[in-house]
Amino acid sequence: MYDNWEDLEESIKDCKKCKLFTGRKNIVFGVGNKNARLMFIGEGPGADEDTQGEPFVGRAGKLMNLAFQTVGINREDVYIGNIVKCRPPGNRDPQEDETNACMDYLRNQVKLVKPEVIVLLGRIALQNILGQEYKITASRGKWIEKKGINYMPTWHPAALLRDETKKIDFIKDLKLVIKYLDNNIKE
Repeated sequence: MYDNWEDLEESIKDCKKCKLFTGRKNIVFGVGNKNARLMFIGEGPGADEDTQGEPFVGRAGKLMNLAFQTVGINREDVYIGNIVKCRPPGNRDPQEDETNACMDYLRNQVKLVKPEVIVLLGRIALQNILGQEYKITASRGKWIEKKGINYMPTWHPAALLRDETKKIDFIKDLKLVIKYLDNNIKE
């Protein structure tokens, strides 16, 4: 584990821990406020993210930004990362060896950010962080506390592109997060 961002970012620069490195354009490390109270964790980069080297900049990211505006979240105030840092081919789900290869990077990001709340975006984030027994349809919108961090599982923004009815739940879940943070203001 690294105790500073510079060493952590240096450690991932030439990562070849799994086969995903062979097709990447950029490592998509994470972005945002490194002291955020609120962190979002997604699955992995898509084509736009791989090209730009930043998470959630494609269609799903634009939709997430609109949801942020709706509930009053400033993207610059949160930290956004992913389970895997390189794009799986064809946007397939990351495989277990790939997620395992990246988990220490993500754990280190969480340790350095020290968020009060982590929003888990979709099934892959939920199951890799909290366990395979969790199902997104049963868990979304419900607080789960683990090791002093409050987790809010919700739909991945890409799911909202496929099923617009999920947008309502996504907004509700983000409002629960804002309410929690507003009620637990740190002095």
